[in-house]
Amino acid sequence: MHIEAGVVDGAKIVLSYGTAVASFGLAAKMALDTVRNDGGITALAMRSVATTALVFCFFEIMPHYPVGVSEVHFILGSTLYLIFGAGPAAIGLAAGLLVQGLFFAPFDLPQYGINVTTLLVPLWALSHLAKRIIPARTPYVDVKYWQALALSTAYQGGIVAWVAFWAFYGSGFGVENMTAVGSFGAAYMTVIILEPLADLAVLAGAKTLAPFAKNPMLYRRLHHAAS
Repeated sequence: MHIEAGVVDGAKIVLSYGTAVASFGLAAKMALDTVRNDGGITALAMRSVATTALVFCFFEIMPHYPVGVSEVHFILGSTLYLIFGAGPAAIGLAAGLLVQGLFFAPFDLPQYGINVTTLLVPLWALSHLAKRIIPARTPYVDVKYWQALALSTAYQGGIVAWVAFWAFYGSGFGVENMTAVGSFGAAYMTVIILEPLADLAVLAGAKTLAPFAKNPMLYRRLHHAAS
């Protein structure tokens, strides 16, 4: 989902500054919800450190390859949400992306506003979808495949939609650009198929952590019904 340099440039990139500010506002709201309802500042800080490290690993260690106007990454946003909650996941995505840019991919820094918007807005949408499709009485360790698939599709579909928006906004609707966007979207189908399996595998492992269900490192909803 790292938009290629030059796809959006010049005066057009100013829009990404505004969308990034709005995205940080959503992240702050999700983080505040964690502080208020799920363990306080300590829990938010501990989980955010973990999610930042994981996101950095997703970007740098897990397979990723350029396709069309962007890169295909296994970001596992729905997995981060289910295990750590929306606030820590949002902080981890933003911070992990920044760390990668600062130390390993400085050529991506001008597109940071674009990329952080592409990551955070779908996460916010995913958090609302989870409340609608997963009954309040169901801990996240007991989600079904179709629920994990819906969350993954919402998150990864949101990423594809934002990448398409930035590509069309920056470079127009020429045949070459439309083909590049289409190839990127098709490649992301791999992620949409595999991420629910990763979610279920991680959640199955999380069931063994039930004795540590009150540990501030874990999202309360992972093992408990919604309060």
